[in-house]
Amino acid sequence: MGRPAPRPLLLALLWLALCRGRVVRVPAGSLVRVVGTELVIPCNVSDYDGPSEQNFDWSFSSSGGSFVELASTWEVGFGAQLYRERLQRGEILLRRTANDAVELHIKNVQPSDQGHYKCSTPSTDATVQGNYEDTVQVKVLADALHVAASPLSSPGLGRSLSLHLGEPFELRCEAATASPLHTHLALLWELRHGATRQRVLALTREGRLHPGPGYEQRYHGGDVRLDTVGSDGYRLSVNRALAADQGTYRCVVSEWIEEQGAWQEIQEKAVDVATVVIQPTVLRAAVGRNVSVAEGKELDLSCNITTDRADDVRPEVTWYFSRTPDRAGPGPHTLARLDRDSLVHSSPHVALSHVDARSYHLLVRDVSKENSGYYSCHVALWVPGHNRSWHKVAEATSAPVGVDVTWLEPGYQVYLNASKVPESSDDLTELECRVVDKKSMEGSVRVTVSWYYRMNRRNDDVVTSELLAAMDGDWTLQYGERSKQRAQDGDFIFSKERADTFSFRIQRTTEEDRGNYYCVVSAWTKQRNSGWVKSREVFSKPVHIFWASEDSVLVVKARQPKPFFAAGNTFEMTCKVSSQNIKSPRYSVLITAEKPAGDLSSPNETKYIISLDQDAVVRLENWTDASRVDGVVLEKVQEDEFRYRMYQTQVSDAGLYRCVVTAWSPVRGSLWREAATSLSNPIEIDFQTSGPIFNASVYSDTPSVIRGDLVKLFCIITVEGAALDPDDMAFDVSWFVVHSFGLDKAPILLSSLDRKGIVSTARRDWKSDLSLERVGVLEFLLQVHGSEDQDFGNYYCSVAPWVKSPTGSWQKEAEIYSKPVFITVKMDVLNAFKYPLLIGVGLSTVVGLLSCLIGYCSSHWCCKKEVQETRRERRRLMSMEMD
Repeated sequence: MGRPAPRPLLLALLWLALCRGRVVRVPAGSLVRVVGTELVIPCNVSDYDGPSEQNFDWSFSSSGGSFVELASTWEVGFGAQLYRERLQRGEILLRRTANDAVELHIKNVQPSDQGHYKCSTPSTDATVQGNYEDTVQVKVLADALHVAASPLSSPGLGRSLSLHLGEPFELRCEAATASPLHTHLALLWELRHGATRQRVLALTREGRLHPGPGYEQRYHGGDVRLDTVGSDGYRLSVNRALAADQGTYRCVVSEWIEEQGAWQEIQEKAVDVATVVIQPTVLRAAVGRNVSVAEGKELDLSCNITTDRADDVRPEVTWYFSRTPDRAGPGPHTLARLDRDSLVHSSPHVALSHVDARSYHLLVRDVSKENSGYYSCHVALWVPGHNRSWHKVAEATSAPVGVDVTWLEPGYQVYLNASKVPESSDDLTELECRVVDKKSMEGSVRVTVSWYYRMNRRNDDVVTSELLAAMDGDWTLQYGERSKQRAQDGDFIFSKERADTFSFRIQRTTEEDRGNYYCVVSAWTKQRNSGWVKSREVFSKPVHIFWASEDSVLVVKARQPKPFFAAGNTFEMTCKVSSQNIKSPRYSVLITAEKPAGDLSSPNETKYIISLDQDAVVRLENWTDASRVDGVVLEKVQEDEFRYRMYQTQVSDAGLYRCVVTAWSPVRGSLWREAATSLSNPIEIDFQTSGPIFNASVYSDTPSVIRGDLVKLFCIITVEGAALDPDDMAFDVSWFVVHSFGLDKAPILLSSLDRKGIVSTARRDWKSDLSLERVGVLEFLLQVHGSEDQDFGNYYCSVAPWVKSPTGSWQKEAEIYSKPVFITVKMDVLNAFKYPLLIGVGLSTVVGLLSCLIGYCSSHWCCKKEVQETRRERRRLMSMEMD
């Protein structure tokens, strides 16, 4: 039998079982504080899920023996008499942070506060489950930390240090501790701008340096450093002061101790070391007063610098030139620059030098008119930094100084006269611009011209000038928008006749060209770079180009010498033309024909028959009668009279005939310009006859057919009035169809038969065929063989009758049209499904017979061997049973 478990082991097991409930916790290890600081001990209950606040009691023991009541969250008089006065003053208080957490605060810790602090929570549970109290030890040390600001190494007023941009400065702070324990110091340099604070550089308790935000680059570049001086000195060094370095610098020292692997900050002290004031660098630059220099001489300007910096600063001087004194115009041009290494950057005609450290001279050789303008100098001061770097501390720009280059201006006068003045449209205009009374016009000066046009306006209107052409100093001619196209066409000609004469020609002057013209002569002077600069402009007095304009008048009168004639005779019409205000006119004539007002076959249709242009070239327009190609003649009788003849007239020629006459004016030789167009009075051809009247109708005995059937359509002609011999009548018959239920689509020509019996059939995209024949004297039959679905629609015929006149000539009557007949093509359902059904039955029969054949062959040949093997096995079994 085993030995019973010892009693201590049973108690430990029981304690572990009880600890599975809630646990009260305070910080592990011990807490270290310095006299005069504040002590904060947190206490919380784990695994507490109650809805209300948990109550806490605090007790104190100086030696770890018996505990004295200190404070409670639920009992006001819990504390002992010794602590009630500190509790009333608020030096000892409890601050709840959650339902299950509280903090004990002891302000102004005293040496008597050293000891053990116990946090407990009263239990209202039926059974004890867990640890309801916990204890922490607090050590109180004497204040042994000393922090003080060292005296400033630079002269200043009290704790204020005044610096210029770029100057170095140093600040020192002393920090030491005499604590009996092994503590560590951490130091932070802090910059305060009003209410904001900024970390500059910190030394951690492990002895590491950490730059603050914005100081990383300066720290790594060596511009900001933190060094130790002796055993208790800490020095902040800044090699180059910036504007952001201004403010109050504070030295913050904290003391730390390590207890059981955890760091505790036991106290922190801070001291204001100095207030740094950054003084801006005073820098001024001045050039002097306005200067006037003669052309070809030297321009000498001096830039004087004034500054309060006496240290190692290097100036950078740049000279600028601009046309205007303000910055509103184009950017200034850089003439010369002296960098901080005393290297000069300039052009061959410009030199830059310095007499001393505060005066810099600009020298421009052989000045010209283009050197007139405004000069200024820009100065920047640079100071050396860490690792051979340079930093700009100030810059200034002088006020611009005006420089006027005087020279002898070319003198001349400009006169403009019109050598050829137009009297009407299309006339020639020529203007001459002359330069006279030249003075100081040596070889380095050339003259060019610009031409302008100004429209005639009333006195109260604003007059604007339009550029026609301009010539620059390189003899390059540029056209304006008004003259560009006409100059390319050769209508505007700009030329230089002599060294002092410029001309402008308008080959064909139009009414839009009337107005005022003037020229501007510019003098150009050659520069050092072989370029040309405009030195003077002289305007001429304007020349007025105008003539009284009158509207062109063109009148055309048509006349018929023989007003009465019959069909088959010759029609003659003459057109007499008269014009006014048209220079040297020539005429082109067009003969047109219109149907009479009562003719509805082609209403409002104008037909062009024949024309004759201004060069007397005759051309047939829309004359389509092939049998009468030579039946119309148009000829010129006189310069202003034309005659039109039409031979063997027919009844279809009835209508209104006119002459359309256009007057043309010559332009530059062989070219012509349209001046005016006029229409003559109409001449009517009206045949007063009592001939027959023809009518046409369409009939079909098969208006609805099945697809594939024959469609028959009859075009029947009836004659009313005078009886005619069938040999004296002939017909042109045409069949049309409209593939729609209405007549909203264009008709399609199917077939036609002319009076000579020639049949023409249009090409179609489907399989049905057409045939057209004459079955009677007045009957024509159209047949559609093998009709398709596409053959449905409205069918009608058109008939053009031809009648033989007593003279033996054939006359074409007006074309007539029948009313349409609608043809419907239906589908034969039985024929449509007959062949598919027969094919389906045949294929089914073949497939069935083939299946039977395959089954028979399979059973007869493939299964025969298996049956024999089965019988053999049966006999073997029988023999085994007998055995």
